[in-house]
Amino acid sequence: MKNIFSGSGVALVTPFKEDFSIDFVALRNLVRYQIDNGTDFLVVQGTTGESPTLSQDEKLQVLKTVIDETNGALKVVYGIGGNNTYDIAEKLKKVPAGVDGILSVSPYYNKPSQEGIIKHFTYLASQTELPIILYNVPGRTGSNMLSSTTLKLAEIPNLVAVKEASGNMEQIMEIIRLKPDGFGVLSGDDALTMPLIAAGADGVISVVANAFPKRFAEMVHSSIEENLPRAREAHYELLPITKMFFEEGNPGGVKVSLNEQKIAGETMRLPLYPVSDSLRNRIQIETRKILK
Repeated sequence: MKNIFSGSGVALVTPFKEDFSIDFVALRNLVRYQIDNGTDFLVVQGTTGESPTLSQDEKLQVLKTVIDETNGALKVVYGIGGNNTYDIAEKLKKVPAGVDGILSVSPYYNKPSQEGIIKHFTYLASQTELPIILYNVPGRTGSNMLSSTTLKLAEIPNLVAVKEASGNMEQIMEIIRLKPDGFGVLSGDDALTMPLIAAGADGVISVVANAFPKRFAEMVHSSIEENLPRAREAHYELLPITKMFFEEGNPGGVKVSLNEQKIAGETMRLPLYPVSDSLRNRIQIETRKILK
């Protein structure tokens, strides 16, 4: 099974109303914004979507809303991960129609060995026919999925790609160098997307592209087409606000920009909390600058 997820992917935020209920109107607006501005695929209920604070019913409501609004215009990836292998496997069996793939994070908190990570994903792959994107994000999970582990998992047919957010360029390039044909490498760090694609990666699953889908997609597509002058221009234009978006945690920063554009509000569910007034002001100014 070859990877079908490349280019500019977006890890969708979950918009909330001020009473903390899901804002489905804003969610549909956000999806339409992506469809109309060059995004290649959507990821629903990753960490950027505040998945730890949504019930299972809410997650499925969000997923079904995105599937309905895309209506086949974009591929939809659904986040199902955790540190209870058998529980995840049961959820995989209940994925609704309209999902094109799964994003599954390496188990967090209980910090399995590399062999444990291999057994975990091997079992999950046996429980679904959907393509699965592995997700390595040591800053959140507490453990790094080594390149040798990823490469071994890449031999399993429906483990089709890895979202790499280790920030370790040498590790990611080792995966690119040795991966089998058809296995994809996606950047999990917005700021490293352009250089990683230049090194041979296939695309990104982005936070920044929630707010700037057109400009971010231009950067990604120019990188893939090896139009590096154009790619660098967009990369350096977006770099300052990329840093701002993560300065006080994700997705607080990007929600400020979406609110500035009247697409979705800033509300987040605890334990996440809105950004400081000073950062909000800087993001608003930079958003207006980029959108000129």
